Amino acid sequence: QVQLVESGGGLVQAGGSLKLSCAASGRIAEITTMGWYRQAPGKQRDLVAHITSGTTADYASSVKGRFTLSRDSANKWVVLQMNSLKPDDTAVYYCYAQTVYAKDFWGKGTLVTVSS
Repeated sequence: QVQLVESGGGLVQAGGSLKLSCAASGRIAEITTMGWYRQAPGKQRDLVAHITSGTTADYASSVKGRFTLSRDSANKWVVLQMNSLKPDDTAVYYCYAQTVYAKDFWGKGTLVTVSS
């Protein structure tokens, strides 16, 4: 099992910045991909950004150029730096990890609210 704990959500004005952090524990050596999804009210959960070991990060087109994903090589943490935030970025953000066995793990989520 892999446990994921998010932190860093909150309320910010449009144009502002927030940093989301996710700490991983458990069988972290089995992790291949880490990243973030988000779910706005009444909408499906969508990919924000993710990175697989040995590759570069992939971003949703809606956040490219504004968000930056970082992770450590030991699979202990992944960070999403969010700049130039827009009201449309308002959502619950979920940390995500997938293992070599194609098993998915999720954090409980952290709320990001961007006011106009």
